[in-house]
Amino acid sequence: MNKDVIEVQVRAVLPLEGSFAVFLGNETKVFVIYIDESVGTAISMFMRGVSKERPLTHDLVGHLLLAFGARVERVVINNINGSVFHARLIISAENELQTTRKVIELDARPSDSIAMAVQQSAPIFVAKSVWDTVEDVSGTLAQIEKKGLEAQQAAEAAGEDDEEDDDIEEFSDEDINSIAGLEPGKGEDEYDDGFGGDDDDEEGEEWKKADG
Repeated sequence: MNKDVIEVQVRAVLPLEGSFAVFLGNETKVFVIYIDESVGTAISMFMRGVSKERPLTHDLVGHLLLAFGARVERVVINNINGSVFHARLIISAENELQTTRKVIELDARPSDSIAMAVQQSAPIFVAKSVWDTVEDVSGTLAQIEKKGLEAQQAAEAAGEDDEEDDDIEEFSDEDINSIAGLEPGKGEDEYDDGFGGDDDDEEGEEWKKADG
């Protein structure tokens, strides 16, 4: 694996007003990406192992990959342009029709890439250039987790039954922004704009050669 990347985990997925905040990081640093509501809901459901009556979009993509002997091998958030993140989805395929393992790189939204990685238990990496650029919001996450724990303890003390309430507490944009010191008004479109970076950028091309 290229040394210019840092492995991260999804630390939290919090619903906001019309969007979601995804906190990514490790023991030393955490940063946040805002994504649209539908993908945020999908990531949250995958993380909690929520069963669905019918397959949703990311379930369908996962089933298609499996049908062709392919799987998500890793995700790389490889670039940030202003406040917009870009990602690469690395897929490996190997089946009875192929004599060699094939690795394919696709340009994808970070939100969809994270959803597929969580669904298939694939690792998520961040390019060091991005890692060095993003603001550390570890303190924000700690305060949010503390707030959630206090709310849970208060509910338990009041004797409320939480067995059927598995949803994450919804926070307002003001809650997240005020705690994190983020600039108000920055939404998902400014952080995750769709199809991301240039297919010809050197940092992206580098991952086409990577094979584990």
